[in-house]
Amino acid sequence: MKSLKFCIVAGAFLLALSAPVGARTLVGVSVGVPPPRVVRVVVRPAYAEIPGYWRWNGVRRVWIAGYRVAARPGYRYVPARWRARPGWRLRAGYRVR
Repeated sequence: MKSLKFCIVAGAFLLALSAPVGARTLVGVSVGVPPPRVVRVVVRPAYAEIPGYWRWNGVRRVWIAGYRVAARPGYRYVPARWRARPGWRLRAGYRVR
């Protein structure tokens, strides 16, 4: 009985040590057909346009509308985009300096 308890405690300890600290999970969806064309919007000078994009909801693509934010000097926005891989994968948009 003592050896069983020891094995359980030792196994739990080793499992805790093997788990990566601060692990990040990226979830992607692969779709067999390319996305439709992006809908373009006119941008005002004092604002940055976060463009809309087509998202896969598990059944079909749905349009996620873009929006405007105050421009941040020195930054630019890289829009969300679909990349051809084995299938199509959506990469989220982000800001860079």
